Amino acid sequence: MSPVAREADEKTVLGSVWLRAEPASTRAPLTREDIVGAAIGILDKEGLDGLSMRRVAVELGTAATSALYWRVATKNDLLELGVDEILAEALVPTGDGDWRDQLAVLGLAAYEALDRHPWATQLLASHAGLGPNYQAYTARLVEILTTAGFKGIHLDAAVSAVFHYVVGAAVTDAAWHSTIHRSGLPDSTWANAAGQHLDIEPEALTAYLTPDNPAGPTARFTAGLRVILVGLRPRRLS
Repeated sequence: MSPVAREADEKTVLGSVWLRAEPASTRAPLTREDIVGAAIGILDKEGLDGLSMRRVAVELGTAATSALYWRVATKNDLLELGVDEILAEALVPTGDGDWRDQLAVLGLAAYEALDRHPWATQLLASHAGLGPNYQAYTARLVEILTTAGFKGIHLDAAVSAVFHYVVGAAVTDAAWHSTIHRSGLPDSTWANAAGQHLDIEPEALTAYLTPDNPAGPTARFTAGLRVILVGLRPRRLS
């Protein structure tokens, strides 16, 4: 195996940027934080199709993509770093009230963070789970539920119930908006046309898709999360 092939293999052998050593110290002017921040800016504006290492280099004012590779080995690494950075937005204070209220705050914070960055939602199935912010978020859920009296496998189940609901809701809503985006139509125009095909009143479909509507995704998410939290009990599950 050539040195170049060996180096590439070593960079990807465990499949995650979080499962290998940090890059060696260099005099390269760009930091990993610079690169991830620029990538997130591009992704927020242009989505996944707009991101490339060359595009990030241009955004950072350097003509050579090699300047990026000193800090980030692959585009997949960059995406994984970006998703974890988004999850930092969900690490909000929860106060010290009822455990269900604390979990409701954390759940909504993660849902809203993913809603602000729908590209991150699209990547959750392949680029999340091992980063420090993901781990910190999970640890917060575990801490709250442990204090409430959950233990062992029932603690694991409760954490999964909350986090999987958050992810599922975010993915569902992102899918709707991705469909509308592909159409190139304004939301209301799309709802009018699609409603006829789906046999749904356009006003109802518009409300379903409008975040600040009482029947919209945020209200729907909040109500659904409360249903899950009311159903959780710190006892043995049957």
